[in-house]
Amino acid sequence: MRSVLKPLYAIDPRKHKSYISKSLTLLNEFSNGKLAIHGALLHGHLIKTGFSSQRYVAVKLLVMYSSLRKSAEANEMLKEFDGFNLVVSNCLISANINWGKPDEARQLFDKMPERNEVSWTALVSGLLRYGRVEEALWYFERNPFQNVICWTATISGLVQNGLSFDAIKLLPKMLQSGVMPNDVTFTSVLRACGELGDFELGMCLLGLAVKVGFEDHLAVSNALITFSVRLGEGDLAKRTFDRMEIKDVVSWTAILDMYFGEGDLKEARRIFDQMPERNEVSWSAMISRYNHSGYLEEAVNLFHQMVKDGFKPNISCFSTALSSLASLKALRAGRTIHAFVLKLGSETNPFIGSSLVDLYCKCGHIEDGCLAFDSILEKNVVCWNSMVAGYSLNGYLEEARELFDQIPKKNNVSWNSLMTGYLGGEEFDKLFGVFNEMILSGEQPNKSTFSVVLCACANLASLEKGENLHGKVIKLGFQYDIFVDTALLDMYAKSGSIESSRKIFERMPQKNVITWTAMIQGLAENGFAEESLALFEQMEQTTSFSPNEHILLAVLFACSHCGLVDKGLYHFNSMQKVYGVKPNERHYTCVVDMLSRSGRLLEAEKFISSIPYEPEANTWAALLSGCRTYGNEIMAERVSRKLSESAEKKSGGYVLLSNVYASAGRWMDVLNTRKSMQDKGLKKSGGFSWIEVRNQRHLFYSLDGSHTASAEIYGVLELLNSEMQILTTVHV
Repeated sequence: MRSVLKPLYAIDPRKHKSYISKSLTLLNEFSNGKLAIHGALLHGHLIKTGFSSQRYVAVKLLVMYSSLRKSAEANEMLKEFDGFNLVVSNCLISANINWGKPDEARQLFDKMPERNEVSWTALVSGLLRYGRVEEALWYFERNPFQNVICWTATISGLVQNGLSFDAIKLLPKMLQSGVMPNDVTFTSVLRACGELGDFELGMCLLGLAVKVGFEDHLAVSNALITFSVRLGEGDLAKRTFDRMEIKDVVSWTAILDMYFGEGDLKEARRIFDQMPERNEVSWSAMISRYNHSGYLEEAVNLFHQMVKDGFKPNISCFSTALSSLASLKALRAGRTIHAFVLKLGSETNPFIGSSLVDLYCKCGHIEDGCLAFDSILEKNVVCWNSMVAGYSLNGYLEEARELFDQIPKKNNVSWNSLMTGYLGGEEFDKLFGVFNEMILSGEQPNKSTFSVVLCACANLASLEKGENLHGKVIKLGFQYDIFVDTALLDMYAKSGSIESSRKIFERMPQKNVITWTAMIQGLAENGFAEESLALFEQMEQTTSFSPNEHILLAVLFACSHCGLVDKGLYHFNSMQKVYGVKPNERHYTCVVDMLSRSGRLLEAEKFISSIPYEPEANTWAALLSGCRTYGNEIMAERVSRKLSESAEKKSGGYVLLSNVYASAGRWMDVLNTRKSMQDKGLKKSGGFSWIEVRNQRHLFYSLDGSHTASAEIYGVLELLNSEMQILTTVHV
């Protein structure tokens, strides 16, 4: 208590004016700082010293309790006043507005025997605060004290209610009434111009601000920067910022937003580091941009620096930091922030709660994700979607579907989350079923929806479905979206329609590295190896994209299938030296396959010995396949032993070895190999055929009787077989 009241102890209570003045200052500080406990302590002290009954002190106490929303304490203070008091009534109007009781505020106003400009302005601005626009304008038009404060409060309130055009229409009326705007008026009308996207009107307003001498005012300059950034006028924003003699945290944050909008994260960070003062908004904006731009570690580091510097993260900041940690799968660091959130009592917030669900589910801790989900008291659609996505990501597709059905109000993300889960689980029929449900529900697919469903078509090589989806894409106007076009391109390539892929690729106004990867890979996998390599060279010459591991794998695949072994080795050796991409298992396997296909078996075997880690089973399988092609039985036996060591539970290596023996006529060795498979409980995966009829896929295995129409199918086959035998007999 002594620390709270220390400023008063230095003043002699007998010096009434000084003591009351200091008390009023402290009450004002506690009110603005939302320091309810401090205010209550000071109130108790003032009662003890007898100063609480002083008129100005009592009013200030009433104001403090009203602003702190302490209605019980405010009602007690009212007992200090007898009869009508204009100041007290004005305080009560403001208090009822703050307490969420605009009707009580209006009733009190209507009963007042006299009113001043504060009364009218408090009621009008309060009604606008709660969206009661018509009612507020009715009182505004009858206000006998239409000074600059009242005009400005009305204009600002209209802007806050999304009525920017109506707000701007009030400005000429204000000028005609002889009232000149102040800095807040200009700030509000500039915001309205920005909302309407009217640059010319904004410039006219700037001319008026210059005329009346407000062009250098801090708030007006800040509003002009925000207006310029919103309308894409970066040069005007920079000029305004550079000529400002005084800048505050709002100025710096506004220019920071400009660089964010331009995508210049490096310059934004330079501005951020130069800021003499930062607030939670600027910290949150910087952290969010790092996260959205993929600089996850920088986002997390900045969050920790923010906390270290004594700033209290807001809801957005916590959510962003948790999102970055979820993408990094940094569970331990995420738990630390979770503990911080629990300490603040914010774990029930739907946005923080959904971020926690996302964190735990992406780290594979689905049970913790469920606990975080259950702790959210008022779940919004984001929370439901996060849990559905979490179940889907971890393969709990039945649970995902069950929870999806419980969502009170679904949106695009809800449907997309479930379909993404089915895509990951390769349950394509269920995915298409959900897509059809989505269409029938009236929910319009978005770009992400088409990306997921087209990916499923690509996996199934379902050209008919893909073409139908392409029609829907054109109908909805998504055909020039880079992500949808890339998905279409990939679908056509994997369905064997490489010409359609080429057409889409050539007409795309923009291409990213994923687009180039899909086209290069599509050409290679469809047998157009030389065109694939030519497109790779075109990408290097005409774009600034650096080849990634997927593009380089496609290049190696192309070199392998067109016999360009030396060129393939050159690209492999360039991966880390030139492109900074470390080869993974698939790259090494592709090189072994390339050497084996060309008959350079000894070189391939030597290459395997140079791999810096244990070779995968597919690597030995690629060499074994080469041994079969070129009839190298001795090496085949040696390789098969290596393969059996790395693929004890896979039948692929044994099947290849068996085929090598069969091609050499060593049938006893074939039988022994098959017997080894049986002894180890291994079976060769059966091949199957499939057809698509009326958007439904039908799978068929050899001697399969599981199909619902198998009796009819075999009946037709027997009929065809009989007719073929008859025709054969006739021709003979």
